[in-house]
Amino acid sequence: MNAPALRLSRDDRPIVIAALFIVIILIAGTAYTMQRFGSAPLLSPNYLMQQLQIGAFLGVVAAGAMIVILISQIDLSVPWTLTAAAMMATTVGGPWAIPVGLAVGLAVGVFNGLGVAYLRVPSMIFTLGVNAVMRGLMVAHTGGFAPQTAATDLMRTLAADRWFGVPAALYVWLGVSVLVAGMLQRTLLGRYIYALGNKEAAAYLAGVNTRAVTVACFALSGLMAGLAGVLLAGYSQKAYQGMGDAYLLPAIAAVVIGGTNILGGRGRYIGTLVGVILIVLLNSVLSIMEMPEAGRQVIYGGVIILMLLVYGRGERVVS
Repeated sequence: MNAPALRLSRDDRPIVIAALFIVIILIAGTAYTMQRFGSAPLLSPNYLMQQLQIGAFLGVVAAGAMIVILISQIDLSVPWTLTAAAMMATTVGGPWAIPVGLAVGLAVGVFNGLGVAYLRVPSMIFTLGVNAVMRGLMVAHTGGFAPQTAATDLMRTLAADRWFGVPAALYVWLGVSVLVAGMLQRTLLGRYIYALGNKEAAAYLAGVNTRAVTVACFALSGLMAGLAGVLLAGYSQKAYQGMGDAYLLPAIAAVVIGGTNILGGRGRYIGTLVGVILIVLLNSVLSIMEMPEAGRQVIYGGVIILMLLVYGRGERVVS
């Protein structure tokens, strides 16, 4: 076999590296738990399934984050979009709980897209401001206290129950994954997203409605955050203040670990899936090692900076 045939493409390389790190994490975590506890819970199918169930919430958020990053933007309103969706869903309750939660996420996403696309405000600034606004609205809504409402039975079923031995949340994550991957690879919108991320001016001159694409991407990001909020509220059986704060950095880290260019225009959804699994397992091992939350945030931030240095130096081309 010729040597060139063994070479990995620029898109495949980070995915393979991330997969290798997953193996390393499993081996290192198993060795640590065997030495300290005399057992290897990381290799238990039930334990791995539980970790994937928790990872499903991060995976849904990461799917939306990837779409926005592909167009060279970023959505920092995810924490309180997620929280607001969860709070409003549990407040409304009944059959309208999930539709209301999704509608909240979608509305925030559309608002973000309009601000970035039409007002031309940098996405980092605009979405950070929207995040603060949503936080204020939810504090006003709850009076600063924990909401005295509970998730509906359907929310709990989708997030916490098991179907045929598999957590229902994994089916939801699978559905989201199929839709997002199909949209990016098979639809005109997907091609426009990559074109916009590579060079907005060139995409505009080629006839792409760049503003509409930008609004659509932020709308999908908000919708994914809303769905994650509904699921997380179902898993926790309630909504609570700041429940989305722990998902922003890990979601971005999962996207860039999977090979998506943080500057836009390049990335495969399978990479984001691998990145989410890596982050979940890494977080699990760090929890076993009793790593404080501050240390985990340093690790996530370091990963993002490292990937920015790596991918930020390469030329962006259409995938």
